[in-house]
Amino acid sequence: MFVDKVNIYVKAGDGGNGIVAYRREKYIPDGGPAGGDGGRGADVVFVVDEGLRTLMDFRYQRHFKAERGENGRPKNQHGKGGKEMVVRVPPGTTVVDQDTGKVIADLTEEGQKHVVVKGGRGGRGNSRFATPANPAPEHAENGQPGEERNLTLELKVLADAGLVGFPSVGKSTLLSVVSAAKPKIADYHFTTLAPNLGVVETEDSRGFVMADLPGLIEGAHSGVGLGHQFLRHIERTRVIVHVIDMSGLEGRDPYEDYLTINEELKQYKMRLTERPQIIVANKMDIPEAEEHLEAFREKVEEGVQIFPISAVTKKGLRDLLHAIADKIETTDEFPLYDEEEKEQRVLYKFEKKEAPFTISRDDDGAFIIEGADIEMAFKMTDFNRDDSVRRFARKMRHMGIDDALREKGAENGDTVRILRYEFEFVE
Repeated sequence: MFVDKVNIYVKAGDGGNGIVAYRREKYIPDGGPAGGDGGRGADVVFVVDEGLRTLMDFRYQRHFKAERGENGRPKNQHGKGGKEMVVRVPPGTTVVDQDTGKVIADLTEEGQKHVVVKGGRGGRGNSRFATPANPAPEHAENGQPGEERNLTLELKVLADAGLVGFPSVGKSTLLSVVSAAKPKIADYHFTTLAPNLGVVETEDSRGFVMADLPGLIEGAHSGVGLGHQFLRHIERTRVIVHVIDMSGLEGRDPYEDYLTINEELKQYKMRLTERPQIIVANKMDIPEAEEHLEAFREKVEEGVQIFPISAVTKKGLRDLLHAIADKIETTDEFPLYDEEEKEQRVLYKFEKKEAPFTISRDDDGAFIIEGADIEMAFKMTDFNRDDSVRRFARKMRHMGIDDALREKGAENGDTVRILRYEFEFVE
Protein backbone atom coordinates (compact mmCIF):
# COMPACT_ATOMS: atom_id res chain seq x y z
CA MET A 1 0.00 0.00 0.00
CA PHE A 2 1.29 3.47 -0.90
CA VAL A 3 0.95 5.77 2.13
CA ASP A 4 1.93 9.41 1.60
CA LYS A 5 0.32 11.30 4.49
CA VAL A 6 0.14 10.46 8.21
CA ASN A 7 -0.40 12.22 11.54
CA ILE A 8 1.91 11.30 14.42
CA TYR A 9 2.78 12.40 17.97
CA VAL A 10 6.38 12.92 19.10
CA LYS A 11 7.65 13.55 22.63
CA ALA A 12 11.26 14.27 23.56
CA GLY A 13 12.67 12.88 26.79
CA ASP A 14 12.29 14.77 30.06
CA GLY A 15 15.43 15.83 31.87
CA GLY A 16 16.50 13.75 34.87
CA ASN A 17 15.92 15.12 38.37
CA GLY A 18 18.68 16.70 40.41
CA ILE A 19 19.04 15.26 43.91
CA VAL A 20 19.73 16.43 47.44
CA ALA A 21 22.82 14.69 48.85
CA TYR A 22 25.76 15.48 51.12
CA ARG A 23 29.38 14.45 51.21
CA ARG A 24 29.83 11.63 53.69
CA GLU A 25 33.46 10.62 54.13
CA LYS A 26 35.48 9.49 57.12
CA TYR A 27 37.41 12.26 58.86
CA ILE A 28 35.67 14.95 56.80
CA PRO A 29 32.97 16.51 58.97
CA ASP A 30 30.37 18.80 57.40
CA GLY A 31 31.29 17.71 53.91
CA GLY A 32 28.73 20.00 52.30
CA PRO A 33 26.19 19.47 49.50
CA ALA A 34 27.07 16.87 46.85
CA GLY A 35 23.87 16.30 44.88
CA GLY A 36 24.48 15.78 41.15
CA ASP A 37 22.49 17.19 38.22
CA GLY A 38 20.06 15.11 36.20
CA GLY A 39 20.93 14.03 32.65
CA ARG A 40 19.49 15.70 29.57
CA GLY A 41 16.44 14.13 27.95
CA ALA A 42 16.81 12.59 24.50
CA ASP A 43 15.89 14.41 21.27
CA VAL A 44 13.71 12.92 18.53
CA VAL A 45 15.61 13.12 15.23
CA PHE A 46 14.24 12.42 11.73
CA VAL A 47 16.78 10.96 9.29
CA VAL A 48 16.29 10.40 5.55
CA ASP A 49 16.67 6.75 4.45
CA GLU A 50 16.73 6.13 0.69
CA GLY A 51 15.62 2.55 1.27
CA LEU A 52 12.14 3.76 2.22
CA ARG A 53 9.59 4.70 -0.41
CA THR A 54 6.36 5.24 1.56
CA LEU A 55 5.19 6.25 5.04
CA MET A 56 3.69 2.80 5.58
CA ASP A 57 5.62 2.18 8.83
CA PHE A 58 3.87 5.15 10.45
CA ARG A 59 0.49 3.49 9.95
CA TYR A 60 1.41 1.03 12.69
CA GLN A 61 3.39 3.30 15.03
CA ARG A 62 2.07 6.80 15.50
CA HIS A 63 3.55 7.65 18.91
CA PHE A 64 7.26 8.26 19.40
CA LYS A 65 8.58 8.98 22.88
CA ALA A 66 12.30 9.40 23.58
CA GLU A 67 13.90 8.24 26.82
CA ARG A 68 14.36 10.60 29.75
CA GLY A 69 17.69 11.51 31.34
CA GLU A 70 18.90 9.68 34.44
CA ASN A 71 18.53 11.33 37.83
CA GLY A 72 21.58 12.86 39.47
CA ARG A 73 23.65 10.85 41.95
CA PRO A 74 25.56 11.53 45.17
CA LYS A 75 29.19 12.73 45.11
CA ASN A 76 28.22 15.35 42.49
CA GLN A 77 27.79 12.70 39.81
CA HIS A 78 25.62 13.82 36.92
CA GLY A 79 22.95 11.52 35.52
CA LYS A 80 23.42 10.00 32.08
CA GLY A 81 21.74 11.77 29.18
CA GLY A 82 19.08 9.94 27.14
CA LYS A 83 20.06 8.36 23.82
CA GLU A 84 18.50 10.23 20.92
CA MET A 85 15.58 8.53 19.17
CA VAL A 86 16.21 8.19 15.42
CA VAL A 87 13.12 7.97 13.21
CA ARG A 88 13.77 7.06 9.57
CA VAL A 89 11.70 8.70 6.83
CA PRO A 90 11.74 8.37 3.02
CA PRO A 91 13.32 11.10 0.87
CA GLY A 92 10.81 13.79 -0.02
CA THR A 93 9.15 13.93 3.41
CA THR A 94 7.79 17.26 4.60
CA VAL A 95 7.25 17.68 8.35
CA VAL A 96 4.47 20.09 9.38
CA ASP A 97 3.36 21.15 12.87
CA GLN A 98 -0.36 20.35 13.08
CA ASP A 99 -1.11 23.07 15.63
CA THR A 100 0.62 26.00 13.89
CA GLY A 101 0.73 24.82 10.27
CA LYS A 102 4.45 25.71 10.12
CA VAL A 103 6.81 23.66 7.99
CA ILE A 104 9.40 22.26 10.39
CA ALA A 105 11.58 20.44 7.86
CA ASP A 106 11.72 19.41 4.21
CA LEU A 107 13.83 16.24 4.07
CA THR A 108 15.06 15.31 0.61
CA GLU A 109 18.69 14.06 0.74
CA GLU A 110 20.06 10.73 1.96
CA GLY A 111 21.30 11.05 5.54
CA GLN A 112 19.74 14.49 6.08
CA LYS A 113 18.82 14.99 9.75
CA HIS A 114 16.49 17.28 11.63
CA VAL A 115 15.72 17.49 15.37
CA VAL A 116 11.93 17.77 15.51
CA VAL A 117 11.63 17.99 19.32
CA LYS A 118 14.37 18.69 21.84
CA GLY A 119 14.86 16.94 25.17
CA GLY A 120 14.56 18.82 28.45
CA ARG A 121 17.63 19.82 30.44
CA GLY A 122 18.43 17.98 33.61
CA GLY A 123 17.43 19.46 36.96
CA ARG A 124 20.18 20.93 39.14
CA GLY A 125 21.32 19.13 42.27
CA ASN A 126 21.54 20.87 45.64
CA SER A 127 25.28 21.55 45.29
CA ARG A 128 24.32 24.09 42.57
CA PHE A 129 22.35 26.17 45.05
CA ALA A 130 25.01 26.49 47.78
CA THR A 131 25.74 30.10 48.77
CA PRO A 132 27.59 31.71 51.69
CA ALA A 133 24.21 32.51 53.22
CA ASN A 134 22.91 28.96 52.67
CA PRO A 135 25.89 26.56 52.49
CA ALA A 136 23.73 23.43 52.87
CA PRO A 137 20.62 23.84 50.67
CA GLU A 138 17.88 21.26 51.07
CA HIS A 139 16.37 21.63 47.62
CA ALA A 140 17.05 20.47 44.06
CA GLU A 141 15.26 20.83 40.72
CA ASN A 142 13.19 18.32 38.81
CA GLY A 143 14.13 17.83 35.17
CA GLN A 144 12.70 20.09 32.48
CA PRO A 145 9.93 18.41 30.45
CA GLY A 146 10.88 17.57 26.86
CA GLU A 147 9.11 19.19 23.92
CA GLU A 148 6.11 17.45 22.40
CA ARG A 149 4.31 17.99 19.11
CA ASN A 150 1.59 16.67 16.88
CA LEU A 151 3.04 16.39 13.38
CA THR A 152 1.79 15.74 9.87
CA LEU A 153 4.18 13.93 7.56
CA GLU A 154 3.62 14.37 3.82
CA LEU A 155 5.58 12.44 1.22
CA LYS A 156 6.15 14.26 -2.07
CA VAL A 157 7.98 12.01 -4.51
CA LEU A 158 11.33 13.15 -5.87
CA ALA A 159 11.03 13.28 -9.65
CA ASP A 160 12.48 15.58 -12.29
CA ALA A 161 9.51 15.19 -14.63
CA GLY A 162 5.91 14.42 -13.73
CA LEU A 163 3.36 12.89 -16.10
CA VAL A 164 -0.08 14.44 -15.70
CA GLY A 165 -3.30 14.02 -17.63
CA PHE A 166 -6.74 12.44 -17.60
CA PRO A 167 -7.11 8.73 -16.79
CA SER A 168 -6.30 6.31 -19.63
CA VAL A 169 -4.36 8.78 -21.78
CA GLY A 170 -1.31 6.48 -21.76
CA LYS A 171 0.89 7.83 -18.94
CA SER A 172 1.68 4.41 -17.49
CA THR A 173 2.36 2.96 -20.94
CA LEU A 174 4.74 5.83 -21.71
CA LEU A 175 6.64 5.31 -18.43
CA SER A 176 6.88 1.56 -19.05
CA VAL A 177 8.47 1.96 -22.51
CA VAL A 178 11.00 4.69 -21.60
CA SER A 179 12.17 3.17 -18.29
CA ALA A 180 12.41 -0.14 -16.47
CA ALA A 181 9.34 0.68 -14.36
CA LYS A 182 6.50 -1.84 -14.51
CA PRO A 183 3.31 0.06 -13.67
CA LYS A 184 -0.01 -1.71 -13.91
CA ILE A 185 -1.62 -1.09 -17.31
CA ALA A 186 -5.25 -1.84 -18.14
CA ASP A 187 -8.04 -0.40 -20.26
CA TYR A 188 -10.10 1.13 -17.43
CA HIS A 189 -9.93 4.42 -15.59
CA PHE A 190 -7.85 4.79 -12.41
CA THR A 191 -5.71 1.76 -13.11
CA THR A 192 -2.86 3.63 -11.43
CA LEU A 193 -3.63 4.00 -7.73
CA ALA A 194 -0.22 5.24 -6.58
CA PRO A 195 2.64 7.23 -8.14
CA ASN A 196 5.19 5.14 -10.05
CA LEU A 197 8.80 6.23 -10.51
CA GLY A 198 11.14 5.28 -13.35
CA VAL A 199 14.69 6.26 -14.27
CA VAL A 200 14.92 7.36 -17.91
CA GLU A 201 18.15 7.48 -19.93
CA THR A 202 18.38 9.26 -23.27
CA GLU A 203 20.54 8.18 -26.24
CA ASP A 204 23.19 10.76 -25.28
CA SER A 205 23.45 9.19 -21.78
CA ARG A 206 21.54 11.84 -19.86
CA GLY A 207 19.33 10.50 -17.08
CA PHE A 208 16.36 11.79 -15.12
CA VAL A 209 13.59 10.48 -12.91
CA MET A 210 10.04 10.45 -14.27
CA ALA A 211 6.89 9.98 -12.17
CA ASP A 212 3.60 8.59 -13.45
CA LEU A 213 0.93 10.27 -11.33
CA PRO A 214 -2.66 8.98 -11.01
CA GLY A 215 -5.12 10.53 -13.42
CA LEU A 216 -6.67 13.88 -12.69
CA ILE A 217 -10.26 14.80 -13.45
CA GLU A 218 -12.23 18.00 -13.19
CA GLY A 219 -12.58 19.04 -9.55
CA ALA A 220 -9.54 17.04 -8.40
CA HIS A 221 -8.13 19.99 -6.40
CA SER A 222 -11.27 19.98 -4.23
CA GLY A 223 -11.34 16.22 -3.65
CA VAL A 224 -13.04 14.72 -6.71
CA GLY A 225 -11.63 11.42 -7.96
CA LEU A 226 -8.18 10.14 -7.01
CA GLY A 227 -6.05 12.97 -8.36
CA HIS A 228 -6.39 15.23 -5.30
CA GLN A 229 -4.56 12.64 -3.20
CA PHE A 230 -1.50 12.88 -5.43
CA LEU A 231 -1.39 16.48 -6.64
CA ARG A 232 1.20 17.12 -3.90
CA HIS A 233 3.65 14.90 -5.77
CA ILE A 234 3.73 17.30 -8.73
CA GLU A 235 5.12 20.05 -6.46
CA ARG A 236 8.70 18.73 -6.58
CA THR A 237 8.90 18.18 -10.35
CA ARG A 238 10.85 20.65 -12.43
CA VAL A 239 9.02 19.87 -15.66
CA ILE A 240 5.38 18.91 -16.14
CA VAL A 241 4.79 16.47 -19.00
CA HIS A 242 1.14 16.84 -19.98
CA VAL A 243 -0.08 13.73 -21.79
CA ILE A 244 -3.18 14.18 -23.96
CA ASP A 245 -5.16 11.48 -25.81
CA MET A 246 -5.38 12.75 -29.40
CA SER A 247 -7.37 9.77 -30.65
CA GLY A 248 -10.68 10.99 -29.25
CA LEU A 249 -11.72 7.38 -28.57
CA GLU A 250 -13.03 8.35 -25.12
CA GLY A 251 -15.36 10.91 -26.67
CA ARG A 252 -13.50 13.85 -25.10
CA ASP A 253 -12.11 16.94 -26.83
CA PRO A 254 -8.27 17.06 -26.47
CA TYR A 255 -8.26 20.86 -26.10
CA GLU A 256 -10.91 20.76 -23.37
CA ASP A 257 -8.81 18.13 -21.56
CA TYR A 258 -5.79 20.43 -21.85
CA LEU A 259 -7.66 23.38 -20.31
CA THR A 260 -9.24 21.28 -17.56
CA ILE A 261 -5.96 19.79 -16.33
CA ASN A 262 -4.21 23.17 -16.33
CA GLU A 263 -7.08 24.66 -14.36
CA GLU A 264 -6.73 21.90 -11.76
CA LEU A 265 -3.01 22.63 -11.43
CA LYS A 266 -3.75 26.33 -11.07
CA GLN A 267 -6.47 25.80 -8.46
CA TYR A 268 -4.27 23.48 -6.39
CA LYS A 269 -1.32 25.84 -6.15
CA MET A 270 -0.56 28.82 -8.33
CA ARG A 271 3.16 28.01 -8.32
CA LEU A 272 2.48 24.87 -10.40
CA THR A 273 1.61 27.05 -13.40
CA GLU A 274 5.16 28.46 -13.30
CA ARG A 275 6.65 25.06 -14.13
CA PRO A 276 7.66 24.57 -17.77
CA GLN A 277 5.20 22.26 -19.48
CA ILE A 278 5.70 19.92 -22.41
CA ILE A 279 2.62 18.71 -24.29
CA VAL A 280 2.62 15.08 -25.39
CA ALA A 281 0.06 14.19 -28.09
CA ASN A 282 -0.28 10.46 -27.49
CA LYS A 283 -1.98 7.66 -29.44
CA MET A 284 -0.98 9.12 -32.81
CA ASP A 285 -1.18 5.61 -34.28
CA ILE A 286 -4.98 5.99 -34.31
CA PRO A 287 -6.22 7.33 -37.72
CA GLU A 288 -8.32 10.21 -36.33
CA ALA A 289 -5.44 11.53 -34.22
CA GLU A 290 -3.81 13.64 -36.97
CA GLU A 291 -7.02 15.55 -37.58
CA HIS A 292 -7.51 16.18 -33.87
CA LEU A 293 -3.88 17.34 -33.52
CA GLU A 294 -4.28 19.95 -36.26
CA ALA A 295 -7.38 21.33 -34.56
CA PHE A 296 -5.52 21.31 -31.21
CA ARG A 297 -2.55 23.26 -32.62
CA GLU A 298 -4.87 26.00 -33.88
CA LYS A 299 -6.38 26.54 -30.42
CA VAL A 300 -3.32 26.52 -28.14
CA GLU A 301 -1.18 29.61 -27.68
CA GLU A 302 2.01 30.06 -29.67
CA GLY A 303 5.26 28.75 -28.22
CA VAL A 304 3.74 25.66 -26.59
CA GLN A 305 5.89 22.60 -27.29
CA ILE A 306 3.84 19.69 -28.67
CA PHE A 307 5.39 16.28 -29.30
CA PRO A 308 3.27 13.77 -31.27
CA ILE A 309 4.07 10.23 -30.13
CA SER A 310 2.70 6.74 -29.92
CA ALA A 311 3.70 5.06 -26.67
CA VAL A 312 2.57 1.70 -28.07
CA THR A 313 4.65 1.85 -31.28
CA LYS A 314 7.42 3.97 -29.60
CA LYS A 315 7.25 6.52 -32.43
CA GLY A 316 8.46 10.03 -31.49
CA LEU A 317 9.90 9.02 -28.10
CA ARG A 318 13.50 9.97 -28.91
CA ASP A 319 12.72 13.64 -29.57
CA LEU A 320 10.41 13.80 -26.56
CA LEU A 321 13.00 12.44 -24.13
CA HIS A 322 15.67 14.81 -25.45
CA ALA A 323 13.31 17.76 -25.02
CA ILE A 324 12.47 16.74 -21.44
CA ALA A 325 16.16 16.32 -20.58
CA ASP A 326 16.99 19.73 -22.11
CA LYS A 327 14.21 21.41 -20.17
CA ILE A 328 15.27 19.81 -16.87
CA GLU A 329 18.87 20.97 -17.35
CA THR A 330 17.80 24.58 -17.90
CA THR A 331 15.20 24.72 -15.13
CA ASP A 332 16.12 25.50 -11.54
CA GLU A 333 14.49 23.71 -8.64
CA PHE A 334 11.32 25.39 -7.44
CA PRO A 335 11.11 26.18 -3.70
CA LEU A 336 8.17 24.32 -2.22
CA TYR A 337 7.58 26.86 0.52
CA ASP A 338 7.80 30.60 0.84
CA GLU A 339 10.37 31.80 3.36
CA GLU A 340 7.72 32.93 5.83
CA GLU A 341 6.32 29.39 5.98
CA LYS A 342 9.59 27.86 7.18
CA GLU A 343 10.24 27.55 10.87
CA GLN A 344 14.02 27.22 10.57
CA ARG A 345 14.74 30.75 9.38
CA VAL A 346 15.95 33.43 11.79
CA LEU A 347 13.90 36.61 11.84
CA TYR A 348 14.62 39.50 14.17
CA LYS A 349 11.64 41.73 14.78
CA PHE A 350 10.05 43.58 17.66
CA GLU A 351 7.34 41.68 19.43
CA LYS A 352 5.50 42.77 22.53
CA LYS A 353 6.63 40.57 25.40
CA GLU A 354 3.91 38.22 26.57
CA ALA A 355 2.75 38.53 30.15
CA PRO A 356 4.65 36.02 32.34
CA PHE A 357 1.34 34.84 33.78
CA THR A 358 -2.42 35.36 33.61
CA ILE A 359 -5.00 34.98 36.36
CA SER A 360 -8.62 34.03 35.74
CA ARG A 361 -11.52 32.85 37.85
CA ASP A 362 -13.08 29.40 37.44
CA ASP A 363 -16.79 28.65 37.83
CA ASP A 364 -16.15 27.13 41.27
CA GLY A 365 -14.48 30.34 42.49
CA ALA A 366 -10.89 29.08 42.25
CA PHE A 367 -8.18 31.38 40.90
CA ILE A 368 -6.43 29.84 37.89
CA ILE A 369 -2.81 30.84 37.19
CA GLU A 370 -1.52 30.20 33.66
CA GLY A 371 1.68 31.06 31.82
CA ALA A 372 4.65 29.26 30.29
CA ASP A 373 7.21 30.56 32.82
CA ILE A 374 5.26 29.79 35.99
CA GLU A 375 4.08 26.40 34.66
CA MET A 376 7.67 25.39 33.81
CA ALA A 377 8.85 26.48 37.27
CA PHE A 378 6.02 24.45 38.81
CA LYS A 379 6.96 21.30 36.86
CA MET A 380 10.60 21.61 37.89
CA THR A 381 9.82 21.98 41.63
CA ASP A 382 10.08 19.00 44.00
CA PHE A 383 7.07 19.49 46.28
CA ASN A 384 8.21 16.67 48.56
CA ARG A 385 10.79 19.01 50.12
CA ASP A 386 9.86 22.04 52.19
CA ASP A 387 12.84 24.05 50.96
CA SER A 388 11.76 23.54 47.34
CA VAL A 389 8.21 24.60 48.16
CA ARG A 390 9.47 27.77 49.88
CA ARG A 391 11.70 28.53 46.90
CA PHE A 392 8.72 28.18 44.54
CA ALA A 393 6.66 30.49 46.79
CA ARG A 394 9.44 33.11 46.67
CA LYS A 395 9.54 32.85 42.88
CA MET A 396 5.78 33.46 42.68
CA ARG A 397 6.16 36.47 44.94
CA HIS A 398 9.03 37.90 42.87
CA MET A 399 6.98 37.45 39.68
CA GLY A 400 4.22 39.53 41.26
CA ILE A 401 1.66 36.74 41.41
CA ASP A 402 0.83 37.30 45.10
CA ASP A 403 0.01 40.98 44.52
CA ALA A 404 -1.95 40.16 41.37
CA LEU A 405 -4.08 37.65 43.30
CA ARG A 406 -4.84 40.27 45.94
CA GLU A 407 -5.89 42.74 43.23
CA LYS A 408 -8.23 40.06 41.83
CA GLY A 409 -9.83 39.78 45.29
CA ALA A 410 -8.12 36.67 46.66
CA GLU A 411 -8.51 36.27 50.42
CA ASN A 412 -6.98 33.96 53.03
CA GLY A 413 -8.07 30.35 52.39
CA ASP A 414 -9.15 30.84 48.75
CA THR A 415 -8.23 28.08 46.27
CA VAL A 416 -5.46 28.75 43.75
CA ARG A 417 -5.00 26.31 40.83
CA ILE A 418 -1.90 25.76 38.67
CA LEU A 419 -2.29 23.10 36.00
CA ARG A 420 -4.21 20.31 37.82
CA TYR A 421 -2.97 21.15 41.31
CA GLU A 422 -4.63 23.27 43.99
CA PHE A 423 -3.21 25.39 46.83
CA GLU A 424 -4.61 27.65 49.51
CA PHE A 425 -3.93 31.36 49.35
CA VAL A 426 -2.30 32.35 52.64
CA GLU A 427 -1.73 35.96 53.71
